[in-house]
Amino acid sequence: MTDYLQFLVWPFLATVVLIGIHVYFGLHVIKRGIIFVDLSLAQVAALGMTMAYLFGVHTGGDLSYLLSLSFALLGAAIFTFTRGLEGKVPQEAIIGIVYAVSSAAVILAVSHSPDGTEHIRYLLVGSILTVSPAVVLKTALVYSTVGLLHWLFRKRFVELSFGQSQKQKSRLWDFLFYASFALVVTSSVKICGVLLVFIFLVVPSVFGAIMTDSISRRLILGWLFGIVGSAMGLLFSIWLDTPSGATIVCTFGLLLLVVSPIRKIRTA
Repeated sequence: MTDYLQFLVWPFLATVVLIGIHVYFGLHVIKRGIIFVDLSLAQVAALGMTMAYLFGVHTGGDLSYLLSLSFALLGAAIFTFTRGLEGKVPQEAIIGIVYAVSSAAVILAVSHSPDGTEHIRYLLVGSILTVSPAVVLKTALVYSTVGLLHWLFRKRFVELSFGQSQKQKSRLWDFLFYASFALVVTSSVKICGVLLVFIFLVVPSVFGAIMTDSISRRLILGWLFGIVGSAMGLLFSIWLDTPSGATIVCTFGLLLLVVSPIRKIRTA
C-alpha cells in the first residue's frame, strides 16, 4: 500500500495543479454559457500536437508544445472575434464547429500512421500516472503566472464574464482571457489529455454553482471537489487496474451525481 501511495504522489500533485487553474476558468466558462470552449481549445491544441507528431517531433518536447500553443492561440482568436456574432449565431455553434473540424483533422492526419490509434488515445486520456516531477513543477510555474495575471486584473476579467452588460466588451481583454486560457489548456492536454481537461474545467465548477451563488465560495468548493475526486479516481485506477484518465473522468461524474442533491436537502 505504501508503494502505491508513493507512486501516486506526483500524479496527484499534477491533478492539484490542474484543478487549481481549471476550476477558476470553469467559473467563467459556465457563466458565459460556453461550456465546450475548453474541449474545443483542447482539441485545437491536440491538432497542433498531431502536426508536430507527423513531422517526427517528440510529443513531449518544446517544439511540439510551441506548435500546439500556436494552434490554440489561433482558436482563441477565432472565439474572440466571433463573440460579436452572438446576436445572429450562438457562440456555442462556432465552438462546436471548431471542435468537429479539429477532431476530423486529427483523424485524417494520422489515418496512414501505424501508431495513429495509440496517438489518438493518448490525446484523449493522456498518461497522468507517468508525469514527471519536472513537468509538474514547470506546469505549476506557468499556471501561477496565469493566475497572477488574472488576479492583478481581476476586475477586468470578472467584468467580462460576470458583469451586467454583456454586449459592450473589450476585444483586447477578451482575447487576453482566451489566450491565457489557451496557454493553460495546451499545457494540460500534454499531461492528461482532452477529456480530463474538460472534466477538470466543468464538473467542479458545476458543483460549486449548484452549492452557492458566491464566486469565491464556488471557487473553494470547486477546488475541494476536484482534489477529492482526483484522489479517489487515482486510487480506483490502481485498485481496479484501469486507465487513470478515464477512471478519474468517471469518478468525477459519479461524485457529482452523488453530492449534487445536497443543496436541495439543505434547502428542504
